[in-house]
Amino acid sequence: MATTTDALRDVLDGRWRDTKNAMRRRLQDDVFRPHYTPTTAIARAKVAEQMNLMAAEGAASDGFRTEHGGTGDVGAAITMIEMLAMSDLSLMVKAGVQWGLFGGAIENLGTARHHELYVKPTIDLKLLGCFAMTETGHGSDVQSLETTATYDAQTHEFVIDSPTDSARKDYIGGAAETATVAAVFAQLITHEDGEPVDHGVHCLLVPIRDGDGNDLPGVTTSDCEYKGGLPGVDNGRILFDKVRVPRENLLNKYGDVDVDGTYHSPIESRSRRFFTMLGTLIRGRVTVGGSAAAAARVALDIATRYGLQRRQFSDPADGHEVLIMDYLVHQRRLFPLIARSYALQFAQNELVSRCHDLQSSDEPDPEEQRELEARAAGLKAANTWHASRAIQESREACGGAGYMAENRLIALRADTDVFTTFEGDNHVLTQLVAKQLLTAYADDIDSMSPVDWVRFAAETVGERVLKRTAAETIMQTILDSRQDSDEEGSLFNRGTQMHMFEDREEYLLSSVARRLQSKAKEMSEFEAFNAVQDHVLHAASAHIDRIVLEAFIAGIDACTDESAREILEWMCDLYALSVIEDDKAWYIEHRYLSTERAKAVTRGINDRCRKLRPHAETLVDAFGVPEQLRSATMLDA
Repeated sequence: MATTTDALRDVLDGRWRDTKNAMRRRLQDDVFRPHYTPTTAIARAKVAEQMNLMAAEGAASDGFRTEHGGTGDVGAAITMIEMLAMSDLSLMVKAGVQWGLFGGAIENLGTARHHELYVKPTIDLKLLGCFAMTETGHGSDVQSLETTATYDAQTHEFVIDSPTDSARKDYIGGAAETATVAAVFAQLITHEDGEPVDHGVHCLLVPIRDGDGNDLPGVTTSDCEYKGGLPGVDNGRILFDKVRVPRENLLNKYGDVDVDGTYHSPIESRSRRFFTMLGTLIRGRVTVGGSAAAAARVALDIATRYGLQRRQFSDPADGHEVLIMDYLVHQRRLFPLIARSYALQFAQNELVSRCHDLQSSDEPDPEEQRELEARAAGLKAANTWHASRAIQESREACGGAGYMAENRLIALRADTDVFTTFEGDNHVLTQLVAKQLLTAYADDIDSMSPVDWVRFAAETVGERVLKRTAAETIMQTILDSRQDSDEEGSLFNRGTQMHMFEDREEYLLSSVARRLQSKAKEMSEFEAFNAVQDHVLHAASAHIDRIVLEAFIAGIDACTDESAREILEWMCDLYALSVIEDDKAWYIEHRYLSTERAKAVTRGINDRCRKLRPHAETLVDAFGVPEQLRSATMLDA
């Protein structure tokens, strides 16, 4: 008979619940038991063993189309890699680089000649690759990469070169030891009438080492050695000294060079071509956010269970020591983070579903693609920042025990730290969200510089149409239930909460547009953009909070079990009120909350924490973390 926990887990798991359950069974194998070692050699060997086992079981096939030897189940592929984060984040990153980034570049940027030669060996690990995009001098600004790929019409080859020290490929997973081929992003240069013509960033396959692990001529690799975490990932650096590769090594779906050196592309605009290419690789960003969220759930699971067995200080009434989970302050530390994990999981489920549908389509809608990119950027930032906060709080909530390596939390904290900056720095990604919102998903937005989009946004104030999520069909009913009274009970009303989120988002977006309009009259567009960046980030964050709340509402609507639904309602209250409390100053400053009602927000959070206390174990049981993957010795005491 299904329990409340089963019902909660089922709705949290979403569309790919079968994949998650299959991965839970697979991760029970002893080879996937979490381990802690700062020794890179041991950690890398362990990950290699796990990767080979997964490849032998066909774990990567979901990520590739049927005509290339896979199953074409994009959602399952993303879900599989996210679940690996519960076992070992080094394994998750290695799998993501090999099959998601390197393999994804071949499949999405290449054509038949590349698919036939490289996809199957990539799936089977017969071809080990790396994704060489980031450089020492340029990370977020990919358009300004310095590595060059110059076509030599005499030999029909591209010459790959690192012309400056800052053009060195840096932090590249797999480059230190394992990868034999790199997917290299470089400025593609041809010659017309003897003059060089730069066509912007393209991707080429460049062999970097032989079968014995030695660098090939013109290639110099080095090891990043110790990092803050992820010891099982062999991050490295690559320098190219006029390395020649055949013309056919250009991944040519969006830009090609004929034998005579003539460049052509189905997309005329250089900037639009660039953003189209990067848009096809969105899966990596989706996976990083989801994996960070999975790691946060593991940490919260461990900390909650510890709080249910650890006792501190005596109750004067009976002299017995009190469970630390019975203290409101402890509930206040963990329950809002658990509620945010629930909220983000519902939002992530929706994002994965949209990504699957778009990437499975023969002709994806361009506007939906742009919306997906903005949504992926926003949720990647939200998920990874949440992971950093939740894992740190979980560590502190376990005191000295949480600082012991044997209890896993410090490894989770170290391994997820970089997630806030790779696959896009979170502040840059949050600005991307605002950029899309302020320009109403204009057709040319991807080709706009900050100067262009400031001008565009300033001229189109008020034209934005609210984009809803999976909750669209039930949202009007929710909004119609709004209570505007100052009574404390109205804060638990879903329509009231939704309006408070929407009003904040709309106000921040319209006011930042007005500020841009005003400042653009008295200073340059770039200075105007720079002057309102704090406002831009706040507006984007408010938008992300709103779509996450909508996803939570849709998740509740999908739950048919009454007891599980009641818990979800309380959790949704806790998420919504916690977001309002975090931004209480703004709500008070702009008279959306009176002083008394602001106090009622705090009382509401305390009330929901008390209601959820009897269900603490159920809340984390629903995360579905396999018992072996908790791997915290303190829970065995």
